[in-house]
Amino acid sequence: MCGIHAAIYTAGKCPKSATLQRRLRNRGPDHQGTVTTCLADGYATTLAFSSTVLSLRGDHVAKQPLVDETTESVLCWNGEAWKIRGREVQGNDGEAILPLLREASSHSSKDGGESVLDVLRGIEGPFAFIYYEKAARRLYYGRDRLGRRSLLVKPGNPFLLASIADSPPSVGWTEVEADGIYVLQLPDADIELQPSEYVPIRHDWVDDDSFISGIGAFNCTILPPHFHLTKQSDVIQQLRHRLAQSLRLRVLQVPVPPGATMGDARVAVLFSGGLDCTVLARLASDLLPVDQPIDLLNVAFENPRIAAQHKGMSQDALYELCPDRVTGRKSLAELVQVCPKRRFRLVTVNVPFSLASDHRSEIVELMHPHNTEMDLSIAFALYFAARGDGLRQTVNEFLPRPYKTTARVLLSGLGADELFGGYIRHATAFSRRQNYEGLIEELKLDVSRLGKRNLGRDDRVTAHWEKEVRFPYLDEDFVRWAIGLPVWEKCDFANEEVDGEVSEPGKRVLRLLAKELGMTAVAREKKRAIQFGARTAKMENGKVKGTALISP
Repeated sequence: MCGIHAAIYTAGKCPKSATLQRRLRNRGPDHQGTVTTCLADGYATTLAFSSTVLSLRGDHVAKQPLVDETTESVLCWNGEAWKIRGREVQGNDGEAILPLLREASSHSSKDGGESVLDVLRGIEGPFAFIYYEKAARRLYYGRDRLGRRSLLVKPGNPFLLASIADSPPSVGWTEVEADGIYVLQLPDADIELQPSEYVPIRHDWVDDDSFISGIGAFNCTILPPHFHLTKQSDVIQQLRHRLAQSLRLRVLQVPVPPGATMGDARVAVLFSGGLDCTVLARLASDLLPVDQPIDLLNVAFENPRIAAQHKGMSQDALYELCPDRVTGRKSLAELVQVCPKRRFRLVTVNVPFSLASDHRSEIVELMHPHNTEMDLSIAFALYFAARGDGLRQTVNEFLPRPYKTTARVLLSGLGADELFGGYIRHATAFSRRQNYEGLIEELKLDVSRLGKRNLGRDDRVTAHWEKEVRFPYLDEDFVRWAIGLPVWEKCDFANEEVDGEVSEPGKRVLRLLAKELGMTAVAREKKRAIQFGARTAKMENGKVKGTALISP
């Protein structure tokens, strides 16, 4: 994880923002660097590139921006390249990408940059990047196919790119769409750069409606055979293997955090106690060395509306009434039972209303350009969960004690609902026609717009705490496999029962996996939105709509 920033400006237009620099440092505390170059001899146009580094790959801190000594090209890299052209990356990924770009740039004059684009298209993993090919005077920038890392743009003079906006967020910042790689050909004169002068080069060049997000084809088979998902279904073992492979990339080889010891947590889970995140915690336990604890970050808020309904109840008791706290404790008990040798530590992050109010303006600025009440309620929960500052309790500790997680890698269960049919609208889509046709269309729509979801917003509010959130369900290989499954192997709305018991049909394959892993209560957990589970929804006004714009 890094904070990246680029500015292209003419004389007298040099951008300065102390707040932006502070927030970039929050994203990358291990190193900060800046590289400045001119467009060409005799030109007044300057290009300035900045990067801050949160070092999580390789055996050393890779100082950024990365500069190729031969070509003087510059790379600002924010993300994780798990694979390049199908091969797993060993060591630091940014340092692995720069030589490939150098080689591609040698062909750039002949193919107009197509070789560079081919390198960038071949990267699998969450990322945002800025690459300046100096000889060709081309600026490439973009986000991964699913939009898992943040990148904002503000055209004009100066022309700005950054992981986050400056403060207060000025007019003009927009999110770079995760629809392709953007190429800006810098002009032969010192002129103001406008949006019309850059052209998106799409990742997905396949002209087929079933081809989703440049990743793979969605299985649109409508009429299922006489099929019933049961605990004997082969797809359950496939799911376990595929999800473990995705997790392996994301939880192994994580370095010991600065100031921590070998026995401190390196990995934590954003933990509501729900199905998706608890399965991740359970499978991560199979992969990690037994001496590494796993922190489970569970957040609960003091909501004045709820407090008014429970007059006389203590603040601590109100936190324990939060739905996600209740399920978090239940799911912890099952995890401890099935993994007795693993130290799972429940970190209860309790947020008084006064503390949430103190941080409100910071959160509003971090999530910009998103600006609705729903954005804010979700951002509140993620911001404080990622902070990881609360009370720690293990199964062997009677009383909780103050604790702040040492983990800099956080796991999120996001993506499971879209892939396996976990939302209420999926059940509605099935019941509307009483067959899988409507459900297929709904699932296909959900997966196709993953890149337009709010992952950029989530990245901005969580990375503020020197943390990186990783999404095992959104691994490209895993997504490709999941969308290639027939829909009745993912959810089973045609059958209320499985193995003689009534079972939730949404995400049934994941529920059956949880059951196989020994977690029968977790397998029955229903979907609940984070803002309701943590009680961040409508903290200030019970009548406000989620789509309403927030006040500064």
